[in-house]
Amino acid sequence: MPAINRRAIPPDAKESFWQAGDGYRLRRIDWPRPVREHGEGARGSILFLPGRGDNYEKYFEALEQWHRAGWRVTAADWRGQAGSGRLGKDAVTGHIGDFSVWVGDLATLWAQWKAETPAPHILAGHSMGGHILLRSLVEGQVDPDALVLSAPMLGFLGPIPNLLAHAAAKLMCAVGDPARPAWKWSEKPGAVPAGREALLTHDDDRYADEMWWRGHRPELVMGPGSWGWVERSYASMQRIFSAGALERVATPVLMLGTSNDKLVAMSAIEEAARRLPNAELVRFGKECRHEILREVDPVRDRAMAAIAEFLDKVAPRK
Repeated sequence: MPAINRRAIPPDAKESFWQAGDGYRLRRIDWPRPVREHGEGARGSILFLPGRGDNYEKYFEALEQWHRAGWRVTAADWRGQAGSGRLGKDAVTGHIGDFSVWVGDLATLWAQWKAETPAPHILAGHSMGGHILLRSLVEGQVDPDALVLSAPMLGFLGPIPNLLAHAAAKLMCAVGDPARPAWKWSEKPGAVPAGREALLTHDDDRYADEMWWRGHRPELVMGPGSWGWVERSYASMQRIFSAGALERVATPVLMLGTSNDKLVAMSAIEEAARRLPNAELVRFGKECRHEILREVDPVRDRAMAAIAEFLDKVAPRK
């Protein structure tokens, strides 16, 4: 097999758009013909959704690896991100009226995608993507055979209790436009803030891949979330952690998290893993930052191996 080029559309992949129930067009990419070393046909299908401000280009390496392992793979943008337009009042702020919009989009995509792809069907997501996937599962909007979550955004890191932070976000939405940015992006318009890489990955080359894609596809550039996004994040987290919600989920779930995460709370990931009846948690430490699937090789290899072992268990090779 040739080496994976992280800065090119994979040769077997096809980009397109799909239409949500209200007519909104969202971007997707598909690897329709799986590669198998022995025999024909797919092991099954994986649908991957990225995090806040993310784009699927950042994950070509993992997606292509799954494809080469025999999976039929699809990835998509969230509404209002990357190549799927914006919901705020400028080109870079990530805004949403309510996370239920994303849950609804996922439910529509899931139904269409599941009908056109071979089983078993696996959902995978990173950060905010993992949050929306887990909420959709809790609410019965999707029914995957298994769920893989990388650093899921189930809580924010910080000294302020969630209830107090949520109240503050509500106040900020009440006293100003909820679509305005909730934090500063950069002193220089269009430039990423200093120190951003230190929040995401130890791997300089993989971080540079993201900057390369932003340069070649300017529509991918995003900055801070809006105050509306912040407030709705807290509200959505409350739904996921409501009494009995996680305990009703029978689906096998693999969660990857790091205690060195400076964006999402490892304690929330651990709580979810404890409460889910059929969950496994793979823990990382100081060697790993938020973007686990885009870390240095030793960390990333361990994460991908854990995912492969989990998928072999929940979706054995035929």
